[in-house]
Amino acid sequence: MFPGYRVKMTGMDPNAQYCVLLDISSVDENRYKFQHGKWLIAGRGEPHIPQRFYLHPNSPCTGQQWMKDIVSFHKVKLTNSCGNCGDGKFLVHSMHRYQPRVHIVQTDDVNTLHLQPMSTFAFPQTSFTTVTAYQNGEIAKLKISNNPYARGFREDGAKTMKAKSTLASFTRPVSTTHKRRCSPNTTSPNSTKRVKLDYAPA
Repeated sequence: MFPGYRVKMTGMDPNAQYCVLLDISSVDENRYKFQHGKWLIAGRGEPHIPQRFYLHPNSPCTGQQWMKDIVSFHKVKLTNSCGNCGDGKFLVHSMHRYQPRVHIVQTDDVNTLHLQPMSTFAFPQTSFTTVTAYQNGEIAKLKISNNPYARGFREDGAKTMKAKSTLASFTRPVSTTHKRRCSPNTTSPNSTKRVKLDYAPA
């Protein structure tokens, strides 16, 4: 999810233990389109998808630790594929609006989360529209500049990748028999293309 979601926490009991969770809820029942530089309603959206909670990996932790630094949810991912919805991934519809929500539970046992009172916080300025391709050129440039996985789109990215490829061809041992292996990031001609979803701030 880019840009990433980060929050600063205050007002906790420094010595108490807390668990912090995140979920993503639908803002409304509409589908949107980007036209003439702004988002417009384009009809009724898809049915809401029940979302799971994402438990921050630092949970449980003392209030002092939570308040010490910015709490980042950079591991959270968005997907529009039902078969690609694992831990840390939220299933969402493209061109719909969503609102991240932070939940805080005072407990030292993640197994008792559902039994404890929960405080929920949502910030309107963090609502976003999901996209498979950025509608705003400035946001696209921002991602290319800051996302380590987008280096191939930078001006020097292609040269760097080509140089690494050339270097590898000289250092790779030669084998008379070998089997072709595909890494998780390799896409063969017959494979199904997976769409990685990001969000555009509203």
